[in-house]
Amino acid sequence: MELPAVNLKAIILVHWLLTVWGCMNYMFPASYAWGNFSVLAVGIWAIVQRDSLDAIMMFLTGLLLTVLTDIIHISVFYPPNSNYLSDVKRFSIGMAIFSLLLKPVSCYLVYQMYRERGGEYTLNIGVTRAGRDCSTYEPIDQQDALPQWSDSSKTTQQPY
Repeated sequence: MELPAVNLKAIILVHWLLTVWGCMNYMFPASYAWGNFSVLAVGIWAIVQRDSLDAIMMFLTGLLLTVLTDIIHISVFYPPNSNYLSDVKRFSIGMAIFSLLLKPVSCYLVYQMYRERGGEYTLNIGVTRAGRDCSTYEPIDQQDALPQWSDSSKTTQQPY
């Protein structure tokens, strides 16, 4: 199933709005806002330089890292007794959680944009061997190998 093309500006706008709403109360530390807004600034760089693979890859990496930091921020700073939360705090926490849930979808869409820009990221962790790779080995001590350079003593004499 082919996903519809989503503009990078829309992704940044939605995450900016959800981050602003997530920062409405002072329950999360400043690192939550700094981390998310910094990644969104890299996303603006990816909008400005449409041909840059580095910009879109750094934006994708930043989104993946903010997934981890958002999980840590929400789990550490969520109040233990949530029965006495004000409506503003509930809304703010809800928007932060919604932003966290939306980020994997955004990462997938940004990765598709990275591929459209010509980027190819293949993760090749193959099995490493301690032995030598002999598939391209050319022995130099065999007599039947053809010489690469012609022998200057065996060149034919040109007639005068």
